[in-house]
Amino acid sequence: MALIRAAAQESGVPVRLLLAISYNATRWERTGASPSADGGYGLMDLTAKSFPAPADWRGLAAHPVPRTVTLPRTHDTLAEAAQLLHVSTATLKTSERQNVRGAAALLARYARKLSGGTLPASLGGWYGAVAAYSGATNAQSARLFADSVFRTLGTGASLTTADRQVMDLPATPGLSPDRGQLAALGLKPAPRAATTPAVDCPSTLSCTFVPAAYAQDNPADPANYGNYDTAGRPSSMLNPAGQTVGMKINYIIIHDTEASYAATVNIFQDPVSYVSANYVTQSASGAVTEMVPPADVSWGAGDWYVNMHAINIENEGFAAQGNTWYTPAMYSSDAALVRYLAAEYGIPLDREHILGHEDVPGPTTAYTAAQHWDPGPFWNWNHFMALVHGTSDSAERSRGGSATRGTHHLVTIDPTFATNVQSVTDCPGTGCVTLKRPANFVYLRTGPGTSHPLIGDPILHPGGNGTNADSDWGDKATIGETFVFAGQSGKWTAIWFAGRKAWFYNPPGARQKALYTGGKVITPKAGLKSIPVYGAAYPEGSAYPSAVKVKQVVKLAYTIPAGQEYPLAGPVPTDYYYAMTFDSSLTDDHTVIIGKTAYEQISFNHRRFFVQAKDVTVKSLS
Repeated sequence: MALIRAAAQESGVPVRLLLAISYNATRWERTGASPSADGGYGLMDLTAKSFPAPADWRGLAAHPVPRTVTLPRTHDTLAEAAQLLHVSTATLKTSERQNVRGAAALLARYARKLSGGTLPASLGGWYGAVAAYSGATNAQSARLFADSVFRTLGTGASLTTADRQVMDLPATPGLSPDRGQLAALGLKPAPRAATTPAVDCPSTLSCTFVPAAYAQDNPADPANYGNYDTAGRPSSMLNPAGQTVGMKINYIIIHDTEASYAATVNIFQDPVSYVSANYVTQSASGAVTEMVPPADVSWGAGDWYVNMHAINIENEGFAAQGNTWYTPAMYSSDAALVRYLAAEYGIPLDREHILGHEDVPGPTTAYTAAQHWDPGPFWNWNHFMALVHGTSDSAERSRGGSATRGTHHLVTIDPTFATNVQSVTDCPGTGCVTLKRPANFVYLRTGPGTSHPLIGDPILHPGGNGTNADSDWGDKATIGETFVFAGQSGKWTAIWFAGRKAWFYNPPGARQKALYTGGKVITPKAGLKSIPVYGAAYPEGSAYPSAVKVKQVVKLAYTIPAGQEYPLAGPVPTDYYYAMTFDSSLTDDHTVIIGKTAYEQISFNHRRFFVQAKDVTVKSLS
C-alpha cells in the first residue's frame, strides 16, 4: 500500500486506479522474475513483447511452434517504463517499488496524450489510459481490460496476501467511465474466426463469443499458423480416403490462465501465441467467453492426443494464488458449463473425464516433465464436482465409497477440503514463500511415517525424493483420484503409484483422507516382468498413408512392474488428427487416421496415462 501511494503521488495517478490494475493483474501478489502467460512482470504486470514460451506450449499443436513468443502489442510497457524511469528492465521485473512507479508513470503519459497535456479531473476520465495500458492491438481486448479494471473500482476489493499484507480497495459507487476515449486510441477491430457460430453455452450463463485467431503467421508457409485447428468433432470429419469418420470428445479439462482474463482473451486473439482454449471464465463475475467452438480443436492441454479429444476451459487466475482467484461465481459458471457440454457430447461426469491440466500426460518423457500443474493445489475439486452433480459437498464425498475398507481394494483420495490444511512452497523466480492453507491433496511418502521422505516421481526426480513445491505434482494425490490399495500400517495407507508403493496419512474418523470402493483394474499379463506406459494412443505405423508422416507412439520412462495394479478408466480411441497446415484443401491434411492397436486409460500417478491392451490383464476387485 505504501509503494502504491508513493507512486500515485509522484505521477499524479489515483491510488485507487493503481490498486485496481494490480488487483486485476496479480491480486496484489508479487510474481517474481518469471513472466505471466502474457509476458507480464511484477505487481503491475508490465509486459514484454517477447518472452520464453512455457515449455508445454510446444506440445499443444500438431505442428512445431517457436520457443519464444512475440505478441503483437501497441507498445512494450516493460521497455517503455524502463525508458521513463531510466532503470533497466531487469530492475522493473524484480523491484516492487520500481514496477509500481513504472506503471504509474505510463498511465500518466497515456492520460496526458489523450487529453492534450493535462491529467483527468475524474476517475472515469482515466478509462482511455487504462485501455492503452493493456497494450492490446484491437479495440475489443483493450475495452475488455479497461472494463475489468473499472468493474473492480466499482465493486471494490480486499484480501490478505500470502505475506500477511492487508490490502483494501473501497468501492466507488456511481462510477462513469469515459468509454468514448477508446476510439482515440485508433485500435483495429478484433480478428474474425474461421467460422462464427452461435454461442455454445447454457442459457443461464453470461456468455459471449470472441473468436480466437485462426490465421497464418507466415504467408509463404501454410504450416506456420495459430491458434487452433478447424475440425468437425465429434462426427463430421474425414479420413485420408475422404470417408466420414468420427473423433469423439472424451474430456473436459480445467485450467487456470496464469494471466488476467482480458490478457488471456488477447493472447488467444494473436495467432503468434500458438495457444488457445475453447472457453475462458472470469474470476470475479463468472462471465464466460467462448473462443474456439467445441467442434474445433483448441491448443490447450500440452498433449496433442488429449487436445484431439478435449474441450479446454481456462479460468482466470494463478495456481499458486488459487484461494484468491477461484471464486464461487467461477465455480458455479464452470460447473454449469461442464454439465451442459457433458450432456451435449456424451462425456461422463467423473474424474476420469473431467480433468485438470495437472491430470494430463505428456506425449513423451520430456513433455510429461514439462506439463503444467494447474489449476493446482487450491482448486476445490470436491466442491466443484458437487456443483457439477447438483448435490452438496458432503453428498459428493459419499460418492467416493465407504469410510471402512472391509474387502474393498480401491482407494479414493477424499479429505475434507476446508480442514485439509497443507504447507507448500511457491518459488516464482526471485525467492520462495511458504503457503499454508486448505488444499486438495495428500502428500505421499516412501514409508508409513513423516520420517520417510516424500516420494520422488521417476520423471521429475529420477532416483531422488519429492518436494513440497506447489509445482511438484509427483508426490501428491488429489481429491477424486482413485488408486489400488497396497498396504496399511497404523494410520498410514499405501497405494500403487507411478510404479512403486506410496504412503499417505489416513487416520480414522473425522480426519480420514480416503474412501474405499471396488472396480476394474489392470495388471501386467502373466510372464511379463514389466510393461510400458504411454502418454498418447496414436495408431500403429501401418495405418498411415504414404503422404503422412507417422506420429510415433513413445514409451515413457515409466513402467508398471509385475504384480502392481492400477484403476482402469476404459478403452480410448486409437487415432491421430493430422492437421499440419492452415490450408485444409491440401492432400491428406485435416484428416483422421484410425489404428487397430487397442489402448486403455489408467490412473497411474497424479496424471492419467495409457497402456496397450495386449500388455495387461483386466480384473474386477471388490
